[in-house]
Amino acid sequence: QVQLVESGGGLVQPGGSLRRSCVASGSIFSIYSMGWYRQAPGKQRELVAEFRSGASTNFADSVKGRFTISRDNAKNTVYLQMNSLKFEDTAVYYCHFWGPPGRYWGQGTQVTVSS
Repeated sequence: QVQLVESGGGLVQPGGSLRRSCVASGSIFSIYSMGWYRQAPGKQRELVAEFRSGASTNFADSVKGRFTISRDNAKNTVYLQMNSLKFEDTAVYYCHFWGPPGRYWGQGTQVTVSS
């Protein structure tokens, strides 16, 4: 079992920034991928950014150059720094973990970009 606890998110104006964090605990001996997905109203859940096994990263085209993902292995924590936020970034953001125990999701947190 893996537990994911998210923090950060909220309301921000267009052009603003937010930082999200996700702390993993439990059976995290190895990781296939860990990162962030989001789901906007009426849309499917989509990948935002992730670390894959090793140090490679993967980003959605819509966030490249604006979002960065980082991690603190000692704390089993992954961060998502979101800059230059746009209205279309409004969604519920979910931390995601995939490893030998299976796929797990955080509780999700609303990020709203609004003026």
